[in-house]
Amino acid sequence: MHELASEVRLAFGLLDLLYRRRLKAKQDAEAVTYSLWADWFEDHNTAATAFAEVLGNDIGRVVAEGSASLLRRAGRVLACSSPVPWPVKQGVYDTVARLPTLHRPLFKGLLGGYHDVYGDLEPTAALALLARLDLPADTPHLAELRSVLAAGHRNHYRSPSAWDSAVRGRTG
Repeated sequence: MHELASEVRLAFGLLDLLYRRRLKAKQDAEAVTYSLWADWFEDHNTAATAFAEVLGNDIGRVVAEGSASLLRRAGRVLACSSPVPWPVKQGVYDTVARLPTLHRPLFKGLLGGYHDVYGDLEPTAALALLARLDLPADTPHLAELRSVLAAGHRNHYRSPSAWDSAVRGRTG
């Protein structure tokens, strides 16, 4: 067991060094964000620690400094954070809602939280958060997400017809 704990600490140390740099860089980080989402955030054994290491522990610094590289990292992490358990990400989500430059990636994280198989949202809190975001009224899927959250739906896969009903309600 001690050996496994050492391996996990080493892995998160590498995650911290490699991922943070790649997430802040101007270059495309799609491979890194995909790995975060699929390898780290979808696994309930690693999601909380991984999220804390790449964003959660630094959220105060992101808000205080607001440098382009920190905002880039935060945006990338938020956009792929859908499977992170709601109690782990809610405080970070609430904090970044104060930064308009992060509203679009935060919306993407909320939308993914509804649609992702492993997505995790608390409908009432997510709806209140969504109301705080400064997004254009014609943002794709905004009205539908509001509708399903207002109806109390947590995830597309738990309520497969809810999204279709929201789309029909918008177009009908």
